Amino acid sequence: MNHFNRRKTLTTLAGMALLAAGAAHAQAPAPYPSQPIKFIVPYPAGGATDALARMVAQKLQESWQQTVVVENRPGAGGTIGANLVAKGPADGHTVLFTIVALLQQISLMKLPYDPIKDFAPITRVAVSPSVFAASANLPVNNLAELIKLVKANPGKHSFGTYGPGTSAHLQGELLNMQTGMDLMHVPFQGAAPLVTAMLGGQLSTAFMDAGSSRQHFPKFKLLGVTGSERLSWLPNVPTLKEQGLNSFEPLGWFGLFLPVATPKPVVDKFALEAQRILKLPDVREKIESMGLIPGGETQENFAKVIKSDAEIYARIIRDAKISLN
Repeated sequence: MNHFNRRKTLTTLAGMALLAAGAAHAQAPAPYPSQPIKFIVPYPAGGATDALARMVAQKLQESWQQTVVVENRPGAGGTIGANLVAKGPADGHTVLFTIVALLQQISLMKLPYDPIKDFAPITRVAVSPSVFAASANLPVNNLAELIKLVKANPGKHSFGTYGPGTSAHLQGELLNMQTGMDLMHVPFQGAAPLVTAMLGGQLSTAFMDAGSSRQHFPKFKLLGVTGSERLSWLPNVPTLKEQGLNSFEPLGWFGLFLPVATPKPVVDKFALEAQRILKLPDVREKIESMGLIPGGETQENFAKVIKSDAEIYARIIRDAKISLN
């Protein structure tokens, strides 16, 4: 090969290398996050879900120096907002901040998405046990005495909840099945009217959310808590599991999700930052002040919780023949 041809060949190869490098650079994803992040909260503003979402969003914005906004997209029991994320861009900039109802709805309604397959779980932000309480004027002091009273007076006692198809509803029906009681379900539209009815003695018992109802607990007789361990701030109230009942281990939770097609490096980066934020002392203090237990576990552990919870809720709904119709 003469000098001219060799020089021409080298020039051609150098040009091809530059083109390849340019193409690779053009195809390389932009650093994440590259645009504002949206937290979709499928419930109205003002509740615990909204408050927690805004707290995490603010911390994320401070950390990444990128705008993080919270959009409330309520409706259809949270399914409108969840569907928006499931069908939205899978680039890590649209995030679902929701509650355990995401799993319970699998067996309660026809959904336009699959809660298990269409989302990548990130972490639980907080968990919320339920407390089974009796009205102050009910002549019982523990679960055994309640069971005896209800069985001796069929059709006369009730359990209140903050809505049909909620964790409280499932827990009440499960309690009926396992104890042989016939507590009648009385649903309310939210925790506030439920507490009011309990304070007024209009209900015999209620499954109450520890976070939203904590300040009222001294006014009731507390007969048990869900979960596998007693609450540190209610050390004298036994778990329902301790009292011989099963499948009361699941806790209510608030969790973060991304669309399942989101690239793994993006999912991992978001998860690590969310978990770091949830370990900050001021964040944990804020969560605990709401009567909740701080979360922050790994993606893998959250995925295991989701699988277990979904199976338990599906079984309760099937066995108790619970329907929203």
